[in-house]
Amino acid sequence: MDHEPRDGVPLWRTWPIGARVVVRRRLDEGGYSDVLGRLLEADDDGVLVATRRGEVRVPARSIAVGKIVPER
Repeated sequence: MDHEPRDGVPLWRTWPIGARVVVRRRLDEGGYSDVLGRLLEADDDGVLVATRRGEVRVPARSIAVGKIVPER
């Protein structure tokens, strides 16, 4: 998964709103969890993704990796 900043900009800031994305987030209790869905918002603070179960906000500090994924 591609997650390296480019020109000092976090990669998720370059994703187009509405793109289908997967974001692997670090959990506070340890481990990881994937968030898959449509990108609703992306800023320096993190992302907001519309998943099948509702909207999920992933703070920047929790983003381990992520990428745009193809349609189902």
